[in-house]
Amino acid sequence: MSAAITLAALNSASEEDFVRVLGGVFEHSPWVAQGVLGQRPFASVQALHRAMTECIQRAGRDAWLTLIRAHPELAGKAAVRGELTPESSSEQAGAGLANCSPEEFATLTSLNQAYREKFGFPFILAVRGYDRAGIIEQFQRRLGLAPDAEMAENLAQIYRIGRLRLDDLIRE
Repeated sequence: MSAAITLAALNSASEEDFVRVLGGVFEHSPWVAQGVLGQRPFASVQALHRAMTECIQRAGRDAWLTLIRAHPELAGKAAVRGELTPESSSEQAGAGLANCSPEEFATLTSLNQAYREKFGFPFILAVRGYDRAGIIEQFQRRLGLAPDAEMAENLAQIYRIGRLRLDDLIRE
């Protein structure tokens, strides 16, 4: 994402700049920013976030799966290869995932595999405020959920990640 911007500047930005600035709020999904362009001006970051989440909700199940699958696994292959977006890299590092012990890394690798086999998409957690043990606990708990419940949980986590990213990006 870009350096911080004011909400007023974002509201008056060109369509191209608006999408460029907000394109990373939802991982590899600039279509969300494009989908809310016509709703400007936004009165608050909360109003912008609500518009973006409503855009996702209206998009339907296929779009939800695409959005979920656009996210990397936690401490997964993309992280090891250094292929995460700057936002994901910072979020995972902040939760200590860059400093996993060999045992923690093996546990996360096993959980990622079991989760993907069960649900067909990656486990998503807004990791801010979690440590490695808490992340592993959430993984284990959510492996017990039904697929539709877990899809809803992933979307809720994506919305939380989006809000945190907006809060980091925009000054009101």
